[in-house]
Amino acid sequence: MSIFYGLNTEAYDRQYSDRELLRRVLRYFAPHRQRTLVVALLIAAVAAAGATQPFVVARGLDALVQSPRLEVVLGLSGAVLAFGAFNWGGNWVRRRLTARIIGDIVLALRRDAFQASVGHDMSFFDEFRSGRIISRITSDTDEFAQVVLLVTDVLSQLLVIGIMLVPLFNVSWRLTLTLLGFSPVVALLAAGFRRIARTVTRKGFRVLAEVKSTIQEAVTGIGVAKNFRQEGAIYADFAAVNLQSYRVNLRRGLALAALYPALNALSGVVTAVLVYTGGLAAAAGAVSVGNWYLFILSVDRFWGPMINVSAFWSQFQGGLSAAERIFALMDAAPTVRQTGQRPVGRLRGEIGFERVSFRYTGQEQVLQDFSLHIAPGESVALVGHTGAGKTSIARLIARFYEFQAGRITVDGQDV
Repeated sequence: MSIFYGLNTEAYDRQYSDRELLRRVLRYFAPHRQRTLVVALLIAAVAAAGATQPFVVARGLDALVQSPRLEVVLGLSGAVLAFGAFNWGGNWVRRRLTARIIGDIVLALRRDAFQASVGHDMSFFDEFRSGRIISRITSDTDEFAQVVLLVTDVLSQLLVIGIMLVPLFNVSWRLTLTLLGFSPVVALLAAGFRRIARTVTRKGFRVLAEVKSTIQEAVTGIGVAKNFRQEGAIYADFAAVNLQSYRVNLRRGLALAALYPALNALSGVVTAVLVYTGGLAAAAGAVSVGNWYLFILSVDRFWGPMINVSAFWSQFQGGLSAAERIFALMDAAPTVRQTGQRPVGRLRGEIGFERVSFRYTGQEQVLQDFSLHIAPGESVALVGHTGAGKTSIARLIARFYEFQAGRITVDGQDV
């Protein structure tokens, strides 16, 4: 039996394109434009400082080779210290603002998801396990928040890559083209990994929801289980789904971790090529020692962000999968739809069922062409075996469920 058995999508699940998901996510960022702009400026400033530091160090090394004085060493050390202090301060402020933005967005997401859930009629909760719904409102929103924080780091690294390219071309366009020549390989590898990452991430979220649902049902019904001495049975159910969760998430972890070692191996090849070609150029006098050092240092400054962006792509797919599950819950169409609103005065208590047909599911017909009239002040007792529809009649009066045919009135008003 497959380890994914029982982890099928819910009936209200749907697949969204990446563009549609991003468009809906950006709506939640709209109220925080000003803070988002400040975060973007801080990202740009820190990225610029990080990209500039290697060039300052390279020029310092050139100056040190020409004039090995203490003043040059102190100036170079002070510049490195200043860059480090600026990066620390900028990142500290950026992360504080980002945490506040993410907190507000998660607050809004959970509010909207919960509001959509409680707006459904009772048939929705009869069909779908409440533990899975809870998982979407809690765990999936947390996962989405982590990915949003991750995206800000990725943007910072992308800016570092872009800023470094301009001076690198000015120093040596041949070495820069050598460095860029491997970039399409990384992009193709990450793009090919996208579908695998999205699939295993969806399964991981579903099995987590299954675990939470099993725990909730066991704790909620623990009194009944103890009355009938079924503690062993509910533990067996939990153990089975917990083992399934372990296997699914182990497969997910292995799949998501497969990309990073491949990219690291590729970065080793790039480093070796740059050291070799740069060393030949420096020996021939075509490139200064400082510029050669600059390119060796740029391997980490450039290739490191490239690897991180590609590796983060799988985690980014996890965030999109979480958003997909949250929005699917929000977009689930309710069965009971209110088409009008009328003020309710003092009720007399007249209730009428006129040829009402009702079923919970397509295979579970409860009432068929049922009619009943209860006069104001009249008391009526409903007697019948379990499943005859006694409770269903009371629920239909309150319109907890949608009936398929007929008419129900209270004081002559159609509910």
